Amino acid sequence: MRYVVTLLALGLVAFQLYTAGVSPMPAIFQRSAHFALVLALLFLTVPVSRRASPAVRWMVDGPLVLLALVTGGYIYFGYDAIIERFGWWEPQDIWLGSTLVLLTLEATRRAIGWPMTLIAAAFLAYAFLGPYMPGVLAHKGYSLQRLVGQLYLTTEGIYGLPLGVAATFVFIFILFGALLEATGAGRFFIDLAYALAGRSRGGPAKASVIASAFMGSVSGSAIANVVTTGAFTIPLMKRLGYRPEEAAGVESAASTGGQIMPPIMGAGAFLIAEFTGVPYLEIVKLSLIPALLYFLTVYLFVDLIAAKRGMRGLPPEELPPLKRVLLEGWHFLLPVGVLVYYLIAGVSPMRVGFIAVLTVLAAALVRRSSRPRLGQIIAAFEKGARAAVPVSVATAAAGIVVGVVGLTGLGLKFSDLVIGFSGGVPLLALLLVALASLVLGMGLPVTASYIVLVVLAGPALEELGIALIVAHLVVFWFSQDSNVTPPVALAAYAAAGLAGTSPMRAAFQAWKFAKGLYLVPLLMVYAPGVLLMGSPPEVLWDLLRAALALCAFAMALEGYGFRPLRAWERALLLGGGVALFVPERTLDLLGLAAVLVGVGVGFLQARGGLGPAQDRESQE
Repeated sequence: MRYVVTLLALGLVAFQLYTAGVSPMPAIFQRSAHFALVLALLFLTVPVSRRASPAVRWMVDGPLVLLALVTGGYIYFGYDAIIERFGWWEPQDIWLGSTLVLLTLEATRRAIGWPMTLIAAAFLAYAFLGPYMPGVLAHKGYSLQRLVGQLYLTTEGIYGLPLGVAATFVFIFILFGALLEATGAGRFFIDLAYALAGRSRGGPAKASVIASAFMGSVSGSAIANVVTTGAFTIPLMKRLGYRPEEAAGVESAASTGGQIMPPIMGAGAFLIAEFTGVPYLEIVKLSLIPALLYFLTVYLFVDLIAAKRGMRGLPPEELPPLKRVLLEGWHFLLPVGVLVYYLIAGVSPMRVGFIAVLTVLAAALVRRSSRPRLGQIIAAFEKGARAAVPVSVATAAAGIVVGVVGLTGLGLKFSDLVIGFSGGVPLLALLLVALASLVLGMGLPVTASYIVLVVLAGPALEELGIALIVAHLVVFWFSQDSNVTPPVALAAYAAAGLAGTSPMRAAFQAWKFAKGLYLVPLLMVYAPGVLLMGSPPEVLWDLLRAALALCAFAMALEGYGFRPLRAWERALLLGGGVALFVPERTLDLLGLAAVLVGVGVGFLQARGGLGPAQDRESQE
């Protein structure tokens, strides 16, 4: 079985590399072949039950593997005949389509869990039960033949755009990240972060933020970031004086930022580009400043805690010298540089991913210390293939939702509800979308949450005057909250295990440190200069008030500036931060004055020699 799994994973990798760099395929053929191999790999590696015996697994999973290959092969080899009878489906079309729908639901249960499975099943039920639904949700209802035709025999369902993105761009970049890690790039990025920030106060925490930005920009996985960088940074943060839950919160908040950090941004940039028709490079350009603002907020929280507790950085003898790190690992920057170069040159992201994979392998051969053995390369390929499975399954399940929404017109109805409840006020609509993302995020991975939410709520935001690309970026940012927001905070739970603390305590700390996930999307709408939209003076003004507002929020929440803050100072900073979010010049100037007063008083008193005893007194 082990050899079978490895061969199947290598076959999937070979198929993806061939179609990415040698001979691209039409969408339906690419997606059907990809998903058939993904389902087969999933059913071979994730058992029907943890308690299932080998005999039961062979009896259950063996037939499921065959059915997965048959349903995909039927589309791949017979689509010309299917097109000729479009709309007049044969019995085998419906039987095989129904089988694939059930296989997708079972794969979703195994790879992601019950919440997404139940959501997809609920949308299927909605397609049948339309006449019995109340009020605006009612529709005429659809037959099994019509529904299966939509979900299986077109590119408007399971084989739709979400799976198409996973089957092309996302897979190849997940493979790119797996190869980087296998060749030692992960360790290089961590050492580079320590060399840059390790000596400053709270050094390990700041290194966590920087390393997560480096790693996340190429891996795009919050949990992968946590377990990669957190294994080094969390113990050092605890040793320096951060509480275990704070160390876990910092790591999970910083790692979550990896999914919004260009150039890869997980699957997000590719999905947004496909949904909106905006070029991928433009998505990267628009996303850079907001991502830096998010990391600025996390970095500031870390610095404030370190200052409040009198922490220092690590001693020089415990840190790798920057010159040595760069001399030993400069070649790991080559693949990232090549990736950015070809993206700027306008090469398609899928071809860029192919080139980047080859560049990683070539760069690893430069130094003997990073030169991988054949077994390591095979292991990295298999790891990349396995890591791509949950993403593909999630997008296929989301394809069921998208297909039903398109068939029934539910998206427009949901948008009407959002507009009605918000009274046409964009801010209230944004808050409703944020609340919906939190509910969806309790059971869905980021990719699925984004797809479901943007299909349902995206039209409402556009109707309220928010630009298409801005609406998609806002929804994508809100969809990240499942990693850091209680009661379900997946990245925080992973970090809690490394920190040896309560998962819920870690989740609440991560929620505090990751406030940028909620604040920066509001800035995208009310301070479009952070997206580099507007004249140069407007952009500079929006960047200034965005940075000051985020700093004010961080200081007010942490209760510390240049010294412990009094209650009125925290209130002043909080009010000033809120005023800076409002796109009205008078309020902005009042907010600017409030923030400058709140910060300036503390700065002057600290420079005036506020002693430790007075420090404690003002804190009390």
